[in-house]
This record gives sequence, C-alpha cells and structure tokens, in this order.
Amino acid sequence: MATAGAMGVMCFTLLLTSCQSDHEDLQGKVFTFPVQSSTSYVKVTPDVAKDFSTFTVCLRFFSDVRRPQSVLSLAALSHINGYGLYTPSTDSYGIDVCDATVFFWGLPVQLNEWVSLCGTWDSGTGLAQLWVNDKPSSRKVLSAGKVISGKVSIILGQEQDTLGGGFDFDQSFMGQLTDVHMWDSVLSPCEIRQYLSKSTFSPGNVINWRRMDYTKHGTVFVEKKEPDMCSYFK
Repeated sequence: MATAGAMGVMCFTLLLTSCQSDHEDLQGKVFTFPVQSSTSYVKVTPDVAKDFSTFTVCLRFFSDVRRPQSVLSLAALSHINGYGLYTPSTDSYGIDVCDATVFFWGLPVQLNEWVSLCGTWDSGTGLAQLWVNDKPSSRKVLSAGKVISGKVSIILGQEQDTLGGGFDFDQSFMGQLTDVHMWDSVLSPCEIRQYLSKSTFSPGNVINWRRMDYTKHGTVFVEKKEPDMCSYFK
C-alpha cells in the first residue's frame, strides 16, 4: 500500500500531467472546427519568446463558409491585433498587423477545396504580402517601424479582442486547418513556393506543425487526413 506521502506525490504528478498542453507531431492530421462558436479554439504555445518585427505564417484551410473567418490570431501586450489572418468574405483576404488592417484582392477564393495560404510582414519597410496557392498578392504597406512586443498569445480558429480572449462568434472559423507554421523572418519567394507546392521545406521556428505545443478548447477535433487528402498532402 502506498504511503500518504507517496500518494501525495502521485496526485501532484497527475495534476501536473493533466495541466500540460499536448506536444506532438501533427503530420498527417488536421484540426476540425465543425461548429460556429465563440468558445472553440486551439491555443498554441510558440517555441520562442521574443519581440517580432518580421515573420511569415503559412497554413492550409478547408471551409465552405463565405464570410470573414479568423484562421490565426496573434495578440500581444503591445498590440492586441498583433497579427490576424482571415479567409475571404467575398473575393478579398484581410490581415491585421499592429492594430492596422489591409485587404488583398484578386486572389483565389475556393469553397470546399484545400487552400494554401501564406502571409509575410517586415516592420523595416512595412511591406506585407499574401500568397494563395501559387499566386502572390501585390505588396502593401502597413505598420512600418512597429514591433510586436511583450507577452504573446496565438490562437487558431478565433480572433482575439483581448489577450487570449474576447472572441467573436461571427468571426470564428468553421472547417479544417493543417500544416500551420510560423517563422520569425520573411521567407523568400522560393521558400514560400516550396511550402505551397508541398516540397521539402524548413519547418517554422515559432510554430512547427511537426512539433506542436497546443491545447484544444470547446468543440475541436484532431483527425487523420481523409483518404482523398493523401494525394494532395505528401
């Protein structure tokens, strides 16, 4: 029979284990968000803690919803809308950087098909750009000279109006997300095309889909890719 002290240690260990976030290789898997909700999301713990003046975010999404949806939201003490990446409402994609917003037109808009989406931003010039599948957007300036600093909260599937919360039901994501990566630099067009074409590429050093530290909240599932996805993702 375990002693009271040993039982206390065991309970404390179990408590710590239950509070830890998942940390796993998600290659071959997707996050499924099956309902419109203000309580369903994935919180990602970045692999580095730093101020951001440059970055690249890439992911793939699948949805049948034609309204603004937040696929990734980065909030910080310095800027609640540090970075936001949105699916198109009609035929324009939007991003937030340091509490400013810019829209990109003429990029592919596809329902019920997988879409590869990358966004870059460089504080030095303020230049931001999106890539949708193999098509780059024009380059636009916003938030030049600003830095995303302080504690950072990264959320998939919701848009943050407060640090780690303040979610909007009407901006929640419905669909599937996979292959989420973030780098603390602006990738070259060649590197972005390697990701978009599913060639060999260096995983994100801030968010790495193959070594994800995350917690699920609400109605979110981790699923294997469906059979018809296997030829698309290699």
